[in-house]
Amino acid sequence: MFENFAWLPFLVAITALTMVPGVDTLVVMRNAARGGVRDGLLTNLGICSGLFFHALISAAGLSVILLGSAELFMLLKVAGACYLIWLGVQSLRAAYRAKPLPIDAVSTPMPQVSGWVSLREGLLSNVLNPKTIIFYMAFLPQFIDPNYPAMPQAMLMAGIHFVIGLCWQGSLVLMVHKARIWLQRPRVAKTMEAITGSLLVIFGLKLITSR
Repeated sequence: MFENFAWLPFLVAITALTMVPGVDTLVVMRNAARGGVRDGLLTNLGICSGLFFHALISAAGLSVILLGSAELFMLLKVAGACYLIWLGVQSLRAAYRAKPLPIDAVSTPMPQVSGWVSLREGLLSNVLNPKTIIFYMAFLPQFIDPNYPAMPQAMLMAGIHFVIGLCWQGSLVLMVHKARIWLQRPRVAKTMEAITGSLLVIFGLKLITSR
């Protein structure tokens, strides 16, 4: 089935696209700064798991139906945008409520966030992003062999994307962790929360207004 698969072009393209900063990158780094490595890696796992959902509906042809219905597509856009705006508002609220801390407070442990919360935030940020559906609908067919069933081919490509995404965004989590002392400084943390929240709200508003 994969004898003639264009491995090198696929790997180069999917790796480059994975490394382009976007909503997923923002959410992973936000949560890693919020709760540490565990929070960031679980968020990363949720985001990458959502890729299988997009591969599944793309291979099943549901994306064609979804993109062919203006009402359904708009509903998905609004749901995804509202979720991003909600995450952004949470960050802005955290920045607004932040209080000055003692200098030695940067050495205190990061707050523990429920693993399910981190996983859910990552999964929903990916699944509710209509741009990922469009990407998979346009990208995967270029590498699918029409002589064989599309589903196993799509799932394999999603699996490769899953591994690449885990590695790349996992490295970002570790980078954030290494900078944790600097990021935990009250003024820096407040600024980062405000910037992240603002960007998420902007992404959400842009998603709603995009055609």
